[in-house]
Amino acid sequence: MIAPETVQPDAFGFAPAFEVDEPAAHTLPFVFNTGHSGAVYPPDFIAASRLDALSLRRSEDAYVDRLFASVVELGAPLLRANFPRAFLDVNREPFELDPRMFDGRLPPFANTRSMRVAGGLGTVPRVVADGQEIYARRLPVGEATARIEALYKPYHRVLRSLIQRTARTHGHCVLIDCHSMPSSSLGRDAEVKADMVLGDRYGTACAPGLIEAFEAAFRSQGFRVVRNKPYAGGFITEHYGEPNLGRHALQIEVNRALYMDEASLAMTPDFPSLAKALRIVVATVAADLGDLTPSRMAAE
Repeated sequence: MIAPETVQPDAFGFAPAFEVDEPAAHTLPFVFNTGHSGAVYPPDFIAASRLDALSLRRSEDAYVDRLFASVVELGAPLLRANFPRAFLDVNREPFELDPRMFDGRLPPFANTRSMRVAGGLGTVPRVVADGQEIYARRLPVGEATARIEALYKPYHRVLRSLIQRTARTHGHCVLIDCHSMPSSSLGRDAEVKADMVLGDRYGTACAPGLIEAFEAAFRSQGFRVVRNKPYAGGFITEHYGEPNLGRHALQIEVNRALYMDEASLAMTPDFPSLAKALRIVVATVAADLGDLTPSRMAAE
């Protein structure tokens, strides 16, 4: 079992910052990740923000770790963050930072010009998902680097370790990066409404058969599915998806309207049935996964 790495005791108010829920036996070649489901908001963070606690949660993929919790019983580990996305976003490059947020000079290797930084959604976000500014004043640069060193880097070390262990054990690894999306992000056109958006970076992050299997399994449960629009996968999907090396990554975005009240962030009575359907989808795909080893893929 890979123990979660922790920061110095209560350095940021997380105990621990993230956790790995391990199966009794790692029988599936899967790793599940919920890096945006953290819901622990330290008092110091709330005090430094110009927003109230509910507004800060607008960026949170609320309850996604619970939606996918059954994968552990099926035989796959689940890595989940306890720190919130508004505090630190692990689905970004390690130093994707907005210089407008900070007092002091950022490291010369920081990426300050990405589209995500321009939108205020860097590694240390400037805004929550609905565009509201998080902080009442600029942060010291040292605050950003401390979060990255104490939270971001340990999180990715554990994620890498899980992927490497899975690949060694099973010959390949399938990373499923689990998220939720606001229903409003899908637009008003009924034709583009979706319950699930599957992102494989437009075919580059996983074998075609994998996304096809998930799409078929979701559709068999009655879900509307689209691929890559508006979410093709972020840094994690792009960075860890190396299908030619037997390491596949797929992002799953679940429409929040399926399981929660998007205004109050309260679970709805539909939550248990959705969690059950997700379990069936994962079990269905795992039962007929096929051979994803690089040699087999190269021969096809």
